[in-house]
Amino acid sequence: MESTVKLLVFLSCLGTCAPLCQIPPANSSLVERATRQLLGWMDRRSPEELNPSIYVGLRLSNQPSQNQDNLYLSSLMIHYQHVFLSHAADQHKPPMGQLALYLMAVRGGCKNIGTRKGNALVTQLKHYLEEEKHRIGPRHEGRPLTSYYQYSLAILALCIHEKKVPGHVVEKLVYAAEHDDAFMHQGRYCVDTAAMASLAFSCLQASELNPGLELGFSRALKHVRDKEGYFGNIYSSPLALQALMEAPSPESESACLQAGDAVMKGLKDGVFQNPIPLSQLLPVLHQRTYLSLMQLDCNDERGLLEADPTTVLIQEPQNIRVSLRVQNDILPSFLHDQQYFVPEGATLQDVLIKAQEEGYFTYKTQTTLSGPLLTSVMDINPGERQYWQLFRVPDTPLLQGIANYRPQDGEIILLRLASW
Repeated sequence: MESTVKLLVFLSCLGTCAPLCQIPPANSSLVERATRQLLGWMDRRSPEELNPSIYVGLRLSNQPSQNQDNLYLSSLMIHYQHVFLSHAADQHKPPMGQLALYLMAVRGGCKNIGTRKGNALVTQLKHYLEEEKHRIGPRHEGRPLTSYYQYSLAILALCIHEKKVPGHVVEKLVYAAEHDDAFMHQGRYCVDTAAMASLAFSCLQASELNPGLELGFSRALKHVRDKEGYFGNIYSSPLALQALMEAPSPESESACLQAGDAVMKGLKDGVFQNPIPLSQLLPVLHQRTYLSLMQLDCNDERGLLEADPTTVLIQEPQNIRVSLRVQNDILPSFLHDQQYFVPEGATLQDVLIKAQEEGYFTYKTQTTLSGPLLTSVMDINPGERQYWQLFRVPDTPLLQGIANYRPQDGEIILLRLASW
């Protein structure tokens, strides 16, 4: 289900006395259902499915239980310390954003980051930021290899651990926040990137780790605040709400209500099937943000919620017809155009699997924290700053990934090689 909501990200300078952004109170059963949903993902502890964002979201809602907490956090620590501290080439390691989320999970678990391994990971994250800074260039003519979202997330993670980020690295984000094109993607302003950047600025101002950059933070926050009229989607709303909660302004009350209403409706309608936006939403439902990790009570007593029991399907689902098209950025004709019959309720990934099984279609994916990411279609690998974009014909971009989007009967799905 697609839902678009106007996100007014009003961000004012910190230091102003203002109440927290207030959203409509959530129905307790909806909050419990969202919590159980994340707890269900926590039971998946294979290396490909370990997700520090899930742990952070649950920890900021006083879940999971102590036993679940210790087991999952131990699995995270073993996996991430191995992949990031091994001698494997950098291209075989997870991206910068995953390391940042892992360090936030370590803070959420009240673990000491000042160990030999912890310090090595902090150094690794700072190294990634330095590399990205060089790609941006001295005149800001370039862009990060990853994204400004991950760049902001890395700065936020270091700030939460009270680790100083060099001023020349932070200044690149300040400059980007003040220039609209840096946060644009496919002609649209990226609300989630702006929200993550504002959380990083809020943390840096509160921590006073970069005392010479306060005016820059204030200007950047004001510029993002003044970006009224931009539309995000339901999946960027939780992070935008976190940003509003940390940098309230007189105008933020109405913005919170609008975004909060949309989020509650989405929660009720069950649109949050991806762990990343759901793990960003759960802290908001408890009036917390990522910055709450800095004041986390490590002696709290957490209750126990069990994961949702698996629902057994009684009726055999009906088949639906879905058309699959593939187009690159050179030839106007389709590289693939075929109809497939799949069970009702099947995901787009099920359609791709069916197509590959029947022949004349191939695809490959890469595991990410948001689910499988298309890396190759019809043996075509995207070049630098290219990716496979998903559309519902004629021209509706899909807001969910292949593992979450469920086509309806008669839909035509287009996989198009796009540049950004």
